[in-house]
Amino acid sequence: MVKPQLTENERAISRDHLAELLNEDLSREYQAIIAYVVYSQVLKGAAYMSIANQLEIHAKQELDHALIISRQIDYLGKMPVVTPKPVQTSEDPKEMLRFDLENEGETIRNYRERIRQCEELGEYAMAEQIRQILVNEQDHQIDLATALGEDVPDVSGSRGRTVMPRGRKAPSIKRA
Repeated sequence: MVKPQLTENERAISRDHLAELLNEDLSREYQAIIAYVVYSQVLKGAAYMSIANQLEIHAKQELDHALIISRQIDYLGKMPVVTPKPVQTSEDPKEMLRFDLENEGETIRNYRERIRQCEELGEYAMAEQIRQILVNEQDHQIDLATALGEDVPDVSGSRGRTVMPRGRKAPSIKRA
């Protein structure tokens, strides 16, 4: 009888494996820092000034996230990585924002899983640290979807749904 492959969610977690996964998350935080720094400076036009300012704030928050995740990796007895995931660029402002929105969705999915993994290991304080990061990441997702004039994507695994805070509808980008 052939054993089915275990998914990431079903795989037993160890402290070493959690540190590996957090290092992947750290690489994604580095990617976000770079993307937000670059995008905030190259977005042009009145339609993008508000989101460009938000992206500068996001860059600083992502640096805070990287510091928190690095500390947790060190706590687990491992060395934090130093290499970012690749950063996508474009001449098209909407495409840049779309890249960010997709990356935030992946980050949110991963941090939700990290919280479960931390709790499985009894690392409740670490789970709380990641929960606070998750709050920021979901705010970033809302900002990006709003700038694109879209509903916030549902990254929970359910298909076809969008999730917005109560009473909030994503407005369209106004062109100058």
